[in-house]
Amino acid sequence: MAVLLSLQGINKEFGEVTILDDVNFHITLGHRVGLVGLNGAGKSTLANIIYGKFKPDKGSILWHKKDIEIGYLKQDSFYTQRTWTGEDLDVGGEEYIKDFLQASAYLGMKRVDVLEEESFSNLSGGEKMKVALANIWSLNPDFLILDEPTNHVDYEGVEWLIKELKKYRGTILIISHDRYFLDNAVNEIIEINKGKAYSYSGNYSFYREEKRKKYESQLHQYEIQESSKAKIQEEINRLKNWSSKAHRDSTKKQKAGLGKKEYFRLKAKKRDKQIKSKVKKLEKMVFEGVKRPEEDKKVDFKFNEANLKGTRVIEARNIKKSFESNLLFKESSFYIMRGDRVGIFGPNGCGKTTLLKVILGKEDLDEGEIFTSKSITIGYLSQETLDIDTEQSVIDIFNIDSREEEGTVRTLLANMGFNEKMITQPMSTLSHGELTRIRMARLIRKNQDLLVLDEPLNHLDLYSREKLEEALRAYDGTIILVSHDRYMLENLCGFLLVFKEKKISKIVGTPKEYLDGLFTKEKNSNHTKIHNEKDNKRQLKEEKMLIENEIAYVLGELSKFSKGTLEYDKMDIRFKELIDKKRKLDQ
Repeated sequence: MAVLLSLQGINKEFGEVTILDDVNFHITLGHRVGLVGLNGAGKSTLANIIYGKFKPDKGSILWHKKDIEIGYLKQDSFYTQRTWTGEDLDVGGEEYIKDFLQASAYLGMKRVDVLEEESFSNLSGGEKMKVALANIWSLNPDFLILDEPTNHVDYEGVEWLIKELKKYRGTILIISHDRYFLDNAVNEIIEINKGKAYSYSGNYSFYREEKRKKYESQLHQYEIQESSKAKIQEEINRLKNWSSKAHRDSTKKQKAGLGKKEYFRLKAKKRDKQIKSKVKKLEKMVFEGVKRPEEDKKVDFKFNEANLKGTRVIEARNIKKSFESNLLFKESSFYIMRGDRVGIFGPNGCGKTTLLKVILGKEDLDEGEIFTSKSITIGYLSQETLDIDTEQSVIDIFNIDSREEEGTVRTLLANMGFNEKMITQPMSTLSHGELTRIRMARLIRKNQDLLVLDEPLNHLDLYSREKLEEALRAYDGTIILVSHDRYMLENLCGFLLVFKEKKISKIVGTPKEYLDGLFTKEKNSNHTKIHNEKDNKRQLKEEKMLIENEIAYVLGELSKFSKGTLEYDKMDIRFKELIDKKRKLDQ
């Protein structure tokens, strides 16, 4: 397929910090590309360079098609606007307003009418996202840039967006931390890592698996190389010993045989030559050999074991809650047992956060009662950051009483990605993602029996999300979770409490079964499927995948055997054969 744009040698610095360093990639016409990387990696900077807002310090962008119209949905677009008017659109004219209203209707908007100047602050996050998209799509852009389009959007809004993007015929670049959304919305991933760009054909799950295989393969090749270097070094040491002996023998006085002294000199020279050859080979391996692959950044959320007491943690009986005329839920009963992992699921505004506050005793019920065990301790992570004094330093907010406690906190912060300089900075200097990690660190330190988490993934990058999931799976206490991240609900929770028709109901079956059933007709069950291409390319990819699967199997078998055994050597030979085949296919 035709290439739409190419980035060549893009470099961007802010002050003394290099954000992008010799970035090179191209985007194919009609492709859906996910742009991923850690917080602060330069994703939004790169999007702004493509859009034309920023200029690169070095390099160039080449568009292969003339007169490209770009639609750019920036992170939290229009979310701070107080009212919605034609003036907010930053464009004018009756024709534009007509196109905007048509786009709004097409996108399912019923409440927004620029002619009535409806208050924008009254709209939900999903509705605001639809308004922003209506504004962009009414311009009929050829190329869409979407920066965190699922922020503040509930699960139904994410499904709606996936469906609408499939209808769009242009090219899309998406920055997102939502793994489920990326799996269903893109067919290519570009990762920004330490200023460089790396491309992967496939969705997010394919990219993660491919990256894992690449890491394991490179690590194994590195270990083979290091083993060879050790053997060469041993041989060099042995040759040096022989050479030293030959040199000593060549200087000894010989009682008989005039040629013997010359023989030992020649022998010493031969050893010296062998040593130089081995040293040169070793130096080449050091400078040109396989480098040890870098592991992902260290972020370690490790929760302490909960103090397990009793069996029943929470029980609700015929509870009802409303705010004036807005009924959130009624006639709802459920219970949560010790060790349960419960997902709270429902659209924006249904009352999920209110339910959490009722459980915590921060809100009163209109009717019914809710029992919370008094023998348990509860840790709460809210969506707001008001529980932190941003003028304090990172280390000071932990209220440390002893040197031993300080050491424990410093270790915890280091495991969560904070260096010595960062922990002495005021909280006000931290990013949203860093603030979330600090609040999580405080929660971890308190050793709670029950964790109540309201959108804990907000502002966390993809890697931090996966690490937090791992830690929560290992935690043996009880978890109540509100999240719009489908994968977190599926990977962590045993069941869902669902808000539906003004009631809260416990759903029998796994979260995946329930969520799959909601949108059966709109699902593509094969999340890792690569979009159809030409037959010869597809055949080549399938051949590569077969080889890569066998490489993964061989690496697994190698870990079972000790080096030097017959089984290890057989698998090692097969590994080298497969790597050679893959290299030839890549050429």
